[in-house]
Amino acid sequence: MADQQSFVIVGASLAGASAARILRDEGFNGEIHLIGAEEHHPYIRPPLSKDYLAGTAERDSVFVESRSWYTDRDVQFHPGTRAVDLDLAAHLVSTDDGESRRYDRLLLATGSRPRPLTVPGTDLGGVHYLRTLDHAEALRSLLVGGDKRLVVVGSGWIGMEVAATARTLGNEVTILERGAVPLAAVLGDELGSLFATLHEEHGVVVRRSVVVESLVGTDGQVTGVLLVGGETVLADLVLVGIGAVPNVELAQKAGLDVDNGILVNASLTTSDPHVFAAGDVASAEHPLIQQRLRSEHWANALNGGPVAARAMLGQSVSFDAIPYFYTDQFDLGMEYSGFGPLTRDAELVYRGNPGAREFIAFWLSAGRVVAGMNVNVWDVNDAVQGLIRHGRPVDPSRLSDETIPLGNV
Repeated sequence: MADQQSFVIVGASLAGASAARILRDEGFNGEIHLIGAEEHHPYIRPPLSKDYLAGTAERDSVFVESRSWYTDRDVQFHPGTRAVDLDLAAHLVSTDDGESRRYDRLLLATGSRPRPLTVPGTDLGGVHYLRTLDHAEALRSLLVGGDKRLVVVGSGWIGMEVAATARTLGNEVTILERGAVPLAAVLGDELGSLFATLHEEHGVVVRRSVVVESLVGTDGQVTGVLLVGGETVLADLVLVGIGAVPNVELAQKAGLDVDNGILVNASLTTSDPHVFAAGDVASAEHPLIQQRLRSEHWANALNGGPVAARAMLGQSVSFDAIPYFYTDQFDLGMEYSGFGPLTRDAELVYRGNPGAREFIAFWLSAGRVVAGMNVNVWDVNDAVQGLIRHGRPVDPSRLSDETIPLGNV
């Protein structure tokens, strides 16, 4: 029967491609249809704001698999095709090319899209978002020569990474942050200030507590960002990086449970037992903390796709990976593991020297490590994740003592 089944994956993403690989590796011999709205085959997103944007990585390096892999593994790839309707009762996915495909199991890996800036002037030329490979290629061609004035609206990870890359390429960069401290929502004021200072030391102008009123331009091209209060920040280019919106419309229209993402259980199964969701779009019950999480970082897609694939095959699985992401900005490299929602009001403990930017920061809640971030300290992430996963109370003084191995804390 497995040879006669058809599995459909909507979303030619890292999660979708990772699921397709596992389906074949686990011996599934039925049809696999991979439907992607973009013309590109699946790629990974971190290089788009880092080394690919900087021109230090080749285009082929961003793809999950070679184009021939899909043919060799008999994965029917449908590029430039958008799913527009889902009939749960009939097990049909309809696409904008007029086709309808029946599925025995369906994986929704539709990802997310940039949150739009809703002020006048966003239709001007020179206003950019960064989500897709096409976005990155357009920005790269404009930034690689330097001597541009780039204004970044928003100071999340994408904005901060693009700012660092653009400044390294010799551009003038200004970051506009609505709050008092960049990255404070993720890292808190203390560590967020560390990243702000890092940027300022490298010549980036970080403007805090400012509100954008509109984008202004001449002859259809952006020339600046008008702030509430009347000041105009001059710009040749504007990058909007104010977050992302999960692409839940297909699922919502079909009647699947949706709330800031497609709701799934720990096996990534939706409210319909034949439909699964993974990656940015999935709001999953995490078995370690008994809370829902929706993560937009690449590790979530990389690890979630295989879990969804095994669940589609009827295996008993649970997606219990600890959220992980990394960043590289100027001379600072960082890895973060843990549960952001649990870090609010948590105790912050340092191991190493924050002043020298070589340290590990731990967030403790009720005496237990719920998150950790290693900055310019390497080969410790497994140990950090081990402390989080075990969930045992730790002595903060031992945690901060560099002479005690993390495994012995």
